[in-house]
This record gives sequence, structure tokens and C-alpha cells, in this order.
Amino acid sequence: MSNTFHFLGEPLLEFGHGQTAEDPHDGLALFGPAEARQQLPDNIVLGTASGIEAWKSWCAALNAPASCIDPARHRAWPPFPGFDVAFGAKWPSPVRSYAIDAEKLSDASRKADKHDRAFAVTGLYMEQVEKLGKLDSRPALAICVVPDEVFENCRPNSIIPLSKRSDAGRSRDERSFLEQAIVDRETGQQGMFDDFEDEAVTAVRETLETFEESRSYSPDFRRQLKGRLMGLDLPVQIIKESTLHITPKVRLGEKGENPLSDRLWNFGTAIYYKCGAKPWKTPWAREGVCYVGLAYKLAENKRTACCAAQMFLDSGDGVVFVGEFGAWYSAKTGEYHLPPEKAEALLRGTIKTYQEQDGRPLKEIFLHTHSGVSLEEYKGFLKAVPEDVKLISIRVRQDRGGQRLYRYDDHPDVGKRGQYPVQRGVFWQRTNRHGLLYTNGFKARIASYDGFEIPVPLSITIQFGEGDIVQVAKDILGLTKLNYNSCQLGEGRPITIKYSDRVGEIILANPGLPPTSWKHNFKYYA
Repeated sequence: MSNTFHFLGEPLLEFGHGQTAEDPHDGLALFGPAEARQQLPDNIVLGTASGIEAWKSWCAALNAPASCIDPARHRAWPPFPGFDVAFGAKWPSPVRSYAIDAEKLSDASRKADKHDRAFAVTGLYMEQVEKLGKLDSRPALAICVVPDEVFENCRPNSIIPLSKRSDAGRSRDERSFLEQAIVDRETGQQGMFDDFEDEAVTAVRETLETFEESRSYSPDFRRQLKGRLMGLDLPVQIIKESTLHITPKVRLGEKGENPLSDRLWNFGTAIYYKCGAKPWKTPWAREGVCYVGLAYKLAENKRTACCAAQMFLDSGDGVVFVGEFGAWYSAKTGEYHLPPEKAEALLRGTIKTYQEQDGRPLKEIFLHTHSGVSLEEYKGFLKAVPEDVKLISIRVRQDRGGQRLYRYDDHPDVGKRGQYPVQRGVFWQRTNRHGLLYTNGFKARIASYDGFEIPVPLSITIQFGEGDIVQVAKDILGLTKLNYNSCQLGEGRPITIKYSDRVGEIILANPGLPPTSWKHNFKYYA
């Protein structure tokens, strides 16, 4: 056991003209994006009449500068220079706007059953998307403006008060009847329909089909909409109507509100990426190195899948995979593990994609897992690895129950010293194969800590294979800077773990989404 402390610093990012900066705000404002576009592809907007009107105002705001009125806050909330300055092209108005009846949307979001709510609301948006077939060319992005009521009501744990429900819901007997009818149909039995007349049979069958289909998708509106639009090969950016309301308090960045400049930075980065261009890349990528994150997700129907996210650091491309479903969870160990043959098959797929995307000789594969890897599982992964290629398995998880670090200071009151959060980028090496990495904490660029709790480190352990633990920590810190869905200095988790987890959220939550509809690009899950 050793206690060696390393300050890894803040990894650099590459922007336009090969220039580098620590902070995406600085790099984009000074040099523009790593992948420049003179013109952005078409986009469409869906929402209520008021939502679409709010989107028009938001588009105008995207193409204009914005900043907090108090210059002292500019370090924490950098001014937004305008979309054309930051990204090299003006943000275009939507080629089509599709209005959804606000009253129908409200009624759908207040159904008694959570599955019915999410399915009905998503259906209203999908009805509009189906009109895309009439366009000469397909848009690259759909902007979905959603009333706050839908966000509040269409989550798995949302409960609609009796006084506000738009329907009476199904009785327990009716639900039992429909559930049994599904079982009977799957087993080839039709006896439940014998007591009905022809017209009644048709009505019951239609009710049954709707009931069954609504339960084949997530009761979470956001996850269901992303999954179903993925089947139409259309990335989506979902935004609440209230976020688009630019009040004087928001525009001026007064306390209590997330400043307009910060909203525009985050939103602008996300939609630029979803339109097919990378805002930044990594200048520190090592040739021949492949990073793969693994995460296990358990669905409502008890299905479990191992999801993988692979990151190509040179290009900034991310590719996702979904392994086979199975009983990978062990109640005895409390962990998820793949059988050796499934582990081999999953890694073969990622290596094949690496060879197709990169083409250069592969030297090292780093597996990032939250649950950890067993010896038998590691042997399965090894069978997929080409000769002379190193495979290093690393467990990455938050260390919530361990010791904490604080930053030293010279406060005149000795009793108040050491109360400030540790600096982001500190690595506490405990052994040659284990250490604690602080991906959250004090950030020198903003001269502050932007969190709400004592920074929790990532516990990093090399389980199998030979690697330099400090280099492993540097790589993971760098991978916290590659989430293109927001404009941040860095996040708490590496993108490999974050997106393998996100894939499971979308795919497993929507069992009715056929595998042929699954997409491999990160932008469909962000």
C-alpha cells in the first residue's frame, strides 16, 4: 500500500485550425469547432403552437451574443458569442414546423395509466414525424418542444391526481383480462373471445393491440420518443417549453436562474453535434489504443443486456453495441457478468468496428466496467483479442463510502483550514493497480467548485492485464471531456461508462423497438 498523489492537470482539447484549449467555451469562441461546417443541414421542429413560437425566438437568440450583466460572473458563466462565431455557421430556421394540438397533448399526458400516458403523448409526436415522407430530403435533426406538463406527468414514477385525470383508467379486472389474453394469444389459445359478438371481438382485439403495444415501450416519454425516432433514423433534441422562455431575469443572468449564455452554450453544442459535426477532438490520443465501456441494464420485464460504448479518440467518434439478453445478474455476488462465450462475441464486434473505422494496427484495449470483470469473463474477452494486443480490464466506479480529500489553504482561522474541495485532476495512487481519481472538484479555469456535495472520486482498479495506473487515470480524466451533449469543462464519469449506460436506458426500456432499428452512433442516445 502506498500513498502517492499526482496532479494530472486539465486535459487539452483540439479545436479549429489545430488549436488547443482546456475549456470548450474558450476553444470554440477563439478558434471555432474542430469540424467546421459552412452550412448546417435541415432541421424540423415539433411542438404546440406556443412551443413553436418560443422556438422561433430561441433561434434568434442562438444567432446573437448573450452574457451575464455582471462581468464578475463571466468566469463561471462565459459569454456566448453567437452561434456563427462559436460554430462557424448561422443556426438555420427549421425547414418545417409541425404543430401538435395542445389540448390533445394535455389530455394524453393526464391519462391514469403511466404506459398509456407515455404511449399516447409519443404517438402525437410520431404522427407529425410521419409527414416527413412528403419532403424532398430528410432532415438531420428533429427539435421536439415539450410542454412542462408532459415532462412532469410522463415519467415512470409520476402519479396523476384523480381530480386531474383525463380518463378513468382500467380496472384491475380489465387489466387482468388483457394480460391473460396476451398470454393466451402467444400460446395459440383464442377461448377468451368466444363469448363476444363479431363487432365486440373487433373492439376487444383493437383494445388488446393498443394495450400490448403501449407496454412494449418505456413509460418514460423521453426514452420512448428517442427510441421510436431512432427507428426512423432521426436524432432528436428534446427541450422543455419553459427553457425557451427568455425572461429578463434569465437574459441578464440574475441569481436563481441558469443564465441564457450558459443555456445557449449547452444547447448549441448539442445540436451542432447531432447535426453530424464534432465541436472538439482530443490532441492526446495514443495510436492503436481502443477504449470500450461496458454497462449492464435491467429492464422492467427482468431482461438484462450488456451494452458497450467504444470511443475513437482521434476522430471523436463513438460507437455503441448491445450484447445478447440473458440472466447476467448474480444475486449471490450482487454483480453482473457475461458467460465467456458471450464476452468473446461482444468484444469481437467492437474490435471489428475498430478495424473498419480506424484501420491502423491495434495495440491496446482498455475495458472500462462499473460492475467489474471476473476471471472467466476476462478469459472470454481474451479469446477475441488478436495476438500481441494487450487487454486491460479496469473497474471504474464512484467511491461514495471512502475517505475524502480537501484542498489546503492559509485561512487565518486555523480551525477553518482545509474546508475547500480538492482540485479536479488529483489522482490519489494507493497501489500500482488502484487509485482514486477526482473528476469533480475545484476548477482553476472558473476559480470555483460547481458542485453541490463533497467531491466523490472515481475508484479505478486494474483487475486484469498489465497497465500503468497513472496513464489509465489520465485516459479516464480525458474521457470525461468528450460528452458533446453539453459544453462543460469536464464531467464526473468517462464517456465510455456514461454512454454504455445510456444505451441500456433507451434500448432496454423499449423492448418493442426491433434490433434492426438500433443505431450505433452516440447522437441517438444523447
